[in-house]
Amino acid sequence: MKTLGTLAPPFSLSDVVSGKKVSLSDFKGREILVMFICRHCPYVQHVKGELAKLGRNYAGRGLAIAAISSNDAENYPDDAPKSLKTMAEELGFNFPYLYDETQEAAKAYGAACTPDFFLYNSKHELAYRGQLDDSRPGNGKPVTGKDLCAAIDAVLAGKPVSRDQKPSIGCNIKWKPGNEPEYFK
Repeated sequence: MKTLGTLAPPFSLSDVVSGKKVSLSDFKGREILVMFICRHCPYVQHVKGELAKLGRNYAGRGLAIAAISSNDAENYPDDAPKSLKTMAEELGFNFPYLYDETQEAAKAYGAACTPDFFLYNSKHELAYRGQLDDSRPGNGKPVTGKDLCAAIDAVLAGKPVSRDQKPSIGCNIKWKPGNEPEYFK
């Protein structure tokens, strides 16, 4: 896991809905949540409604959100930009959904799975890298977003985030053959 306080790696990726380039620098001076998600993963399918709700609940509160899909679209066509666009439109995402074709953003962030969450303060220092909540497909626990929301609320209030952070659990990022990062091997 990335060390808390680490600066957010820069990115410049295309939004699958608008086609516009979106960069970390577009969010200078704002708290930002970077989510690595995709369409096909059962863990993302389990929480996708909560992800859309997060966007709605924090709209207008200063939090920027960027979702990134880094999966190999050739071998996982449900994670190709056209399909991601459909997902974003169906769920009503009010934040950019970016496609990381080279997988360099995932590597830079140390993303390991979908979903994987990275929350940064207004200086873009890592404040939280952990799970959405304790719900998993089939475990019967409700999807609440409580862990991530507690971290977001603390960051927006300028308060420290608990250092007791549980890593995300989900499907591995689908790396292109031979493109797996060292931390994944």
